[in-house]
Amino acid sequence: MWVRVHRDPSLHAFAPWTMAVSDEAAEAGFGDCLDRWRRTGFDHAVVEESSTRSGIGVGGLRRGTDDSGHEVLALTYRLTPSAHDRGLATEATRAWAAHAVEWLPDLPLVMSGRERDERAMRTALAAGLERVGTVDDAPPGEAASTLLQAPSVQAHDRFDEQTRESLLDLWCAVNDAGGAVGFLPGASRTQVARTLSVHEEGMADGGTTAVLLRGSGGRVVGAGFWVTDRNPMLGHTRTAYRVMTLPEHRGRNLGRLLMAAMHRVAREQGVEVAVLDVRSGLGTTRFYEGCGYVEVGRLPGVIRVAAGDDRDSVVMARRLDDRPMVADGRA
Repeated sequence: MWVRVHRDPSLHAFAPWTMAVSDEAAEAGFGDCLDRWRRTGFDHAVVEESSTRSGIGVGGLRRGTDDSGHEVLALTYRLTPSAHDRGLATEATRAWAAHAVEWLPDLPLVMSGRERDERAMRTALAAGLERVGTVDDAPPGEAASTLLQAPSVQAHDRFDEQTRESLLDLWCAVNDAGGAVGFLPGASRTQVARTLSVHEEGMADGGTTAVLLRGSGGRVVGAGFWVTDRNPMLGHTRTAYRVMTLPEHRGRNLGRLLMAAMHRVAREQGVEVAVLDVRSGLGTTRFYEGCGYVEVGRLPGVIRVAAGDDRDSVVMARRLDDRPMVADGRA
């Protein structure tokens, strides 16, 4: 599979100079890949289709350096023609991006591609990356490749004014789009700011941590808060509040990247169990199930969105220590 992918001209049509010059060169590249696995614990791998367990290409994340010599995590892939136009590249790149944010070294996550390769550009954007510039990785006479980068992760115990205003922009946009973030659509910025101030008080007291995703230019494109329970017996848990991503980028994996970022920050704080509350009727329970959460409780009809429109409050949880979230049966 490795040699076949790296020697198939159809898979290098937009950058023919990247194709291995011989089978032997491709095999040598595979050996280099195995060496990197031994050194770092991750690199490229064969991609399998889950339903058939058959190989459909190669790809993954590799530690490298950018044009300025700074370390990055580079996401690359090449799938065989039989896997094209089936959504498999999008599925794989979304999973790789979230895995990088949650588990791999805290480095910029980047991907490069030829702008003429519209399929690859759509895939990168769908994985949560955005165009940030160009990278000179082509021979003389060829245009530079487009450089795309995933949002960066930041944990905060206080906000500067610029960050606070950007977060308010996000919160108001999510609220007006119908997101379940504490208000009904149309709530004023002043109302939202007052609630943000309550979270900031918790941050100042050390019981709340804000986790932000920042896109190009430092814009806040995703946010959530971890809150510590005052009961010391629950000190190993955190509850998530106001989990939100930019409405205009829906469908671009930001929600999954945000949860990956929140899990990363929580683990760094020694958290073992993550809890969150979801409003029924929005389809978000399915999203959180995809992030490893299970429903552990439900209060029927306690959220009144409007007259005659009562929703359930659904409590979901997952462990962050690789143990399953199951009841032990003890009273």
